[in-house]
Amino acid sequence: MLCVRGSVLCLGLGFTIHRAPRTVSRWPGWGPRAMCHPCSSSSQNRSGSEPPVHRIPAQYKPSKFDKKILLWTGRFKSIEEIPSLVPPEMIAVSRNKARVKACYIMMGLTVVACFAVIVSAKRAVQRQESLTRWNLAKKAKWREEAALAAQSKSK
Repeated sequence: MLCVRGSVLCLGLGFTIHRAPRTVSRWPGWGPRAMCHPCSSSSQNRSGSEPPVHRIPAQYKPSKFDKKILLWTGRFKSIEEIPSLVPPEMIAVSRNKARVKACYIMMGLTVVACFAVIVSAKRAVQRQESLTRWNLAKKAKWREEAALAAQSKSK
């Protein structure tokens, strides 16, 4: 069953959709979003004397990892300052900031590793080392070991 009360759309499944007020946003598609949460169905509230019951949006209990992310992103100064229940949007924003910081750290480490490989390769060239020489020496050693093993078997 579907019914409309002002700016609230009640669905027969026990959910309501609130129409968000129109606001001006710099980015299209960003702004207040329609909230959907369980409420009393229209069949329970036929008398009309009681206003419809709406619940506060759910709060999220952060885990230890979420608390570390909240600290790392600078949302709180210490673990003691973090409340027992925080909005899910705060966790989502903190996770996104942590993801971006981790990407920046990985990019920096990649650049440092590239320079380390370049320096290592230049030092190997100065010592006149190359993969070809190293591979030929290794194969010569294997041939000698195979020849010694064949001689010891033939005795």
